[in-house]
Amino acid sequence: MKTSRIFATALVALSFFMSSITFAQKTVMVGGAPMYPSKNIIENAVNSKDHTTLVAAVKAAGLVETLSGKGPFTVFAPTNAAFNKLPKGTVETLLKPENKEMLQTVLTYHVVAGKWSAEEIMAAIKKGGGSYAATTVQGGKLWFKMKGKDLWVIDEKGNKAKVTIADVNQSNGVIHVIDTVLMPK
Repeated sequence: MKTSRIFATALVALSFFMSSITFAQKTVMVGGAPMYPSKNIIENAVNSKDHTTLVAAVKAAGLVETLSGKGPFTVFAPTNAAFNKLPKGTVETLLKPENKEMLQTVLTYHVVAGKWSAEEIMAAIKKGGGSYAATTVQGGKLWFKMKGKDLWVIDEKGNKAKVTIADVNQSNGVIHVIDTVLMPK
């Protein structure tokens, strides 16, 4: 009797421990697929139906290894719908092998070194009096602002992207899904 009680207690404790791990490993659904914090940016992005164009572009640009690396990176990930907003033929032109350098420039413009949560970005905006500027991996600038409760990213050309899904944590950084492709000068 005592052994079965100890076993039952151990089983309850193990169950609680496993559920706390699951809670700590909170996944976010993006493009119909779970994004696991234990996987890296590329391992998760390839499963999102909303990011097939971005994944194809990352592959064409030769950036898979980089974004699979240690990081940490903060990636502002445009959806397929964001790419569809670009002028007709833009994506096809960028994906051509002869435009690899230009594609790398555009994609690395969507990446900031470090792991920046939406909360940290919003705190920087508040501290900056309503705006915060960050330098991208590409070397350009992005500006962050709030409009109501929404977080916005503004590129060097004045294009504005709304963060539609924030804080998709990865093993090597964080992804913030955006609704517009950002363009450097």
